[in-house]
Amino acid sequence: MDAARTFALDSAGYARNRPSYPAELFAWIASACRARRAAWDCATGNGQAALGLAPHFERVEATDVSAEQIGAGFAAPNVRYSAQPAERTDFADAAFDLVAVAQALHWFDLPRFWAEVGRVAKPGAFFCAWGYAWFDLDAEVRAHFLDPLLALFEPYWAPENRLLWDGYRSEDIGFPFARVAAPPFAIRLEWDIAALAAHVRTWSACRRAMADPAAAAAIAALGADALERFAARGPFPLEMPIAIAAGRIG
Repeated sequence: MDAARTFALDSAGYARNRPSYPAELFAWIASACRARRAAWDCATGNGQAALGLAPHFERVEATDVSAEQIGAGFAAPNVRYSAQPAERTDFADAAFDLVAVAQALHWFDLPRFWAEVGRVAKPGAFFCAWGYAWFDLDAEVRAHFLDPLLALFEPYWAPENRLLWDGYRSEDIGFPFARVAAPPFAIRLEWDIAALAAHVRTWSACRRAMADPAAAAAIAALGADALERFAARGPFPLEMPIAIAAGRIG
C-alpha cells in the first residue's frame, strides 16, 4: 500500500487524531525567512502546518497528492489547497519565500523533489522540513500498551520511516542546501488512553498491520486491555521531540 493511499483511508480521522505543532516552531520558521509573501506547505495532509504558517505569511499554498486529505483540510482565509504531487507542481518559478514539509519528507522521491524546490523557491528562500516519531510518556502506559504495539508493528513499517527516525540527516536525504541549525522543539500535550489509541491508528504501520487478520486481532486485544487498565487514570503527559532539516535555498 503506497503512502498516499495509506493516509487517505480515513482522512477525517487523521485530521482529528494528529497533534498540532508548537506555535514557537512556526515563529522560528517565519523569523528565518527574508520575506513573508508566499509559503508552500508541501504534503499538507489535513493542513495543520498550513494553519500554523498562515498568521506569518500573506499567502500559503497547501498541496497534497491525496485529494481525500485536501478535502479534510482546515480552512483559513489566506490558505489555498490543491491536489498536487510534491515532485511536480503547477507553481511558477521563483514563487515562494518558504518551502515547508511537515511529517512527510521521507515519503518523497527526493531527487525530483529537491529539483522542484529549487525551481519554485525564490533565491535565498528558506526550506524547513520537520517531523516527530516516538514520544516520552508514562512508563506504565509504555510497558503495557505502546511497547507491545511497536513490537507488533515492526514488520509493517516502510523503509522510508527510518529517514525520520534518524533525524533527517543530510547524508540520508541528499540535502542540497546550506543547512541551518534549529533550536530544539517538541510537541507537549496530555492525552488519555483513548486519544493515544486513536493517534496510533493513524500510523502507516498500524494501517498495514490491520490488513493482516492475526495482527489486527492482537492490536484489538491490546487496545481493549489498555482501555480497561488505564481508563480511570485520565490524561497523562506526552512529549514528542521534533526532528528538523532546515536550510537556505540558493
